[in-house]
This record gives sequence, structure tokens and C-alpha cells, in this order.
Amino acid sequence: MTMRTLTAAGLMLALAGCTTTTPTPSFIAPVKSPIDERWVGQSAGRFFASFGPPTSDRDEGGSRIYTWRGGYNKIRIPVAGQAGATRQIHASCKADIVTSPDYTIRAIRILGDVPGSNGGSYCAELLAPTTPPPATPTTTPAAEG
Repeated sequence: MTMRTLTAAGLMLALAGCTTTTPTPSFIAPVKSPIDERWVGQSAGRFFASFGPPTSDRDEGGSRIYTWRGGYNKIRIPVAGQAGATRQIHASCKADIVTSPDYTIRAIRILGDVPGSNGGSYCAELLAPTTPPPATPTTTPAAEG
């Protein structure tokens, strides 16, 4: 019995010495959504002024969470497998807006979404639109004569 215990202990020590030497990052930064990039850190008042009031609110762990729904619109989305074909849908977005006691947005959790007109998320198109910057007018010097 002692021989079996010693053998098992020796095997455990041998296996304990086998470790990988590949370094692993101690912190991996979470990927932020375009909505988080646009709104986290902003005033919830600004959000609600832009998109309408919340439908309800509740306290949760030191945060105030507002449930919001808006962006009601008819949009055209691509039809899968049919090049150039689109169909019309009724779109809206539903989200929980998590705020700190000073009314600053900490997080936006999407609760209801549909495909957007560009193939992505309708909520992302609505809440964090990616529009090209306005064209800068070019001027030409007046001809001297």
C-alpha cells in the first residue's frame, strides 16, 4: 500500500512540473460596440432628448436602469440570396440604459434589434450612425487680370 502511495505521489509531482510556457495576457480589453463608443460616458438626458423618453426604470446595484424603446421606422433590408432585392420591415430598437447616480451612461444593453438597412444592426444604425464627414468645399483663387 505504501509503494502505491509513493508511486502516485511521484507521478503527481512529475505531472505538476509539466506546464506551458506560452505567456497569456493578464488583461484582455473588451471590444466596445459602436453604440458604447458613442454613448458610454455621455449624459442619459442627452440620449433621451435625442431618441425619446424611457418606458420604465428601476434601481439595481447602485445603478439606475432605464428601459427604452424607439426608432420606430419602416426600412428596406436586403433579401438573402436575391441580389439587389429588398423587402420592407417595421424596425425598432429596445435597450436598457444603465446609468450612474450622476445620470451618466455606464452601459447600453440591446434587448431587441432587427437587421439594419445596411445588413448590420438597426440599433447600431440608429444610435451610432456612421455617416461620412461632410465634404469640404474647395475654393479656387480668383484669376488676376
